Amino acid sequence: MENPEENVRELTLLEQIERDPDVTQASLATKLGVAVGTVNWHIKRLVSKGYVKVKRAERKKLRYIITPEGIALRARLTMNYIDHSFRLYRRTRQRVKTHLTEIKRAGHDSVRLIGEGDVADICRLSCLEQDVIIVPDGDSPALEINGFKVLLHMDPKND
Repeated sequence: MENPEENVRELTLLEQIERDPDVTQASLATKLGVAVGTVNWHIKRLVSKGYVKVKRAERKKLRYIITPEGIALRARLTMNYIDHSFRLYRRTRQRVKTHLTEIKRAGHDSVRLIGEGDVADICRLSCLEQDVIIVPDGDSPALEINGFKVLLHMDPKND
């Protein structure tokens, strides 16, 4: 099975190339936050598999063209990305719901939220659905967002 991170890179490359066939490897590298060599490796791989064609536009300028097979790959990668995202969302919601059940079982009706981002938004939504109030500080248990993980801290003194 392929690396999800590589799939996202290839999906992003295909989207960017489709949007602007004259895009440079340097600008693609900047958008992806990777080295130009990494972009070059991915493009060579896409070319060798027949997903992208390269044409010389000017002396030093290249133009990338997505083939019909490349369009099909982009669609497949998009569907895989959406599927992976929904599975992650559902797992995170279930994990937070389990934590909130434990918090309520311990007699609490509020929680502190430590962290920001999409996972914190999932925590906020889950708290709203479970009638758990989010408080900025105090002696309430805490949900700490660490990447895609949500950790429960029942004792506020050990945070």
